[in-house]
Amino acid sequence: MRQAVMTSPGVIEHAEVPEPTPGSGEVLLRIHRIGVCGSDVHVNHGKHPFTPYPVIQGHEFCATIASCGQGVDGYVVGSKATALPQVVCGDCKRCRDGDYHICDNLKVKGFQAPGVAQDLFVTEADKIVPLPDSFSFEQGAFVEPTAVAIRATRRAGSLQDKNIAVLGAGPIGNLTAQMCRARGGNVLITDISDFRLDIARQCGVESVSNAEHESLSAASTKAFGESGIDIVFDCAGVQASVTSAIENVNKGGTIVVVAVFGSAPQVDLAVVGDRELTIVGTLMYQYADYEEAVRRIASGEVQTVPLETRHFPFAEFTEAYDFIDREGPRSMKVFIDL
Repeated sequence: MRQAVMTSPGVIEHAEVPEPTPGSGEVLLRIHRIGVCGSDVHVNHGKHPFTPYPVIQGHEFCATIASCGQGVDGYVVGSKATALPQVVCGDCKRCRDGDYHICDNLKVKGFQAPGVAQDLFVTEADKIVPLPDSFSFEQGAFVEPTAVAIRATRRAGSLQDKNIAVLGAGPIGNLTAQMCRARGGNVLITDISDFRLDIARQCGVESVSNAEHESLSAASTKAFGESGIDIVFDCAGVQASVTSAIENVNKGGTIVVVAVFGSAPQVDLAVVGDRELTIVGTLMYQYADYEEAVRRIASGEVQTVPLETRHFPFAEFTEAYDFIDREGPRSMKVFIDL
């Protein structure tokens, strides 16, 4: 079968390798779509803080069940599925407390463990998330980033009637904004790309602002009047977004850090303390977040079609990254087709 390995930043080598077989308690998946996310782009640039090389990428994907190992029941060969990419120890305090997504020994397939960038992939049966037959392969690949948004919005507490600013209108920011709306929030989304802001409008986020041309303070006044911003989701992951979030969120407000930062930002903790702000981290998701993601996409509460930008065949993995680097803010989700 075909396999793609990133041997060093920006270098992808393709090889033919033996097909895997599922062991006891495992499922063999035939991979059809892989979504390229911002974290993958960091890896391609050598800027992901937690990824060594070589690495087989691919963690947001849609597949069909190819076969099941011994002791695995309940899955129909040919049915659509995706799977959680975490590899956890099950023994640390976090795992014992049910917070396995922040396992002390966490590895993530596609980063610290082999991902799905190959025709066939074996994973544990308890990681499998069944998908509706009606799902497109693209919708299936969107379950993972939607689960990121679901986990992030849960970390902020109740969003009902809260004024919320989402900084960054890429795929994660867009999905986070959609989930904030679904959970009853009043949402403003900002970016420096009019293209991405237009996609946000297509997904039902009415208040948008180009951060190059309008301050967050001015945009907040237009969207929320004098009541200000209660919660900020930083999905941009740059120094400017951190600074803007701290300067503009209401006193006693909350900032949720969703983005993966390629370089460490400076944070004015004096202002954080003086304004009694809460800064919340969020990492990945749990199984329940995947299940909710499937429901939200199936119901139409989360729209994914406007986020689909372009497809590349598996043999053109490098070209997909070149496209993302070239188009940047004029693209959203790029897919690898197997």
